[in-house]
Amino acid sequence: MAAPVIVEATVKQTATLIFMHGLGDTGHGWSSALAAVRPPFMKVICPTAPTQPVSLNAGFRMPSWFDLKTLDIGGPEDEPGIRAARDDIHGMINKEVSAGIPANRIVLGGFSQGGALALYSALTYEQPLAGVVALSCWLPLHKQFPDAKVSSDDVPIFQAHGDYDPVVPYKFGQLSASLLKSFMKNVTFKTYSGLSHSSSDEEMNDVKDIISKWQQSQIHHL
Repeated sequence: MAAPVIVEATVKQTATLIFMHGLGDTGHGWSSALAAVRPPFMKVICPTAPTQPVSLNAGFRMPSWFDLKTLDIGGPEDEPGIRAARDDIHGMINKEVSAGIPANRIVLGGFSQGGALALYSALTYEQPLAGVVALSCWLPLHKQFPDAKVSSDDVPIFQAHGDYDPVVPYKFGQLSASLLKSFMKNVTFKTYSGLSHSSSDEEMNDVKDIISKWQQSQIHHL
């Protein structure tokens, strides 16, 4: 796997954001936008997915966290690939924890396929994380939840989706959010009117606010 893009904290680091890009992108795709909205004490890690064939795109090789067979809600999923990618993300979290950043100061995030991986990785990580930023995405292997969950019920999730998304249907995001709300205590689902499969200034401002809020709520735990 290519080395991740890292945006160091501008003051003493006390928190980390690990953010996964969407299909066919790289860590560079999100690093500058995230650098602009993170608090100064937060390091940003934007890994690049391994290049592999993607069934959905006729087997073409591109950066992909796991194989996508279909974007149909009831369709087959690449369970071994999803689990392997999750293990890689858990390794990145553990590396930060080993470096002295507590799990509850680490935010996982992602867009599209990367957001799906962020949700799955957070719910299957034993220590409670600071929160999950899940943009234009879905919960993978959703039929296995809540049984597959090992995280605390309190991990906050901020899920965001444009209602004009032609790639990951808005309905898919809504269904994932309602399932998450059935077993997680702190799930926010925000709709961006007219937004397609992309981000917007409004959404990034919301991401900035929510990350800041989560970090404030963890200060008293330090």
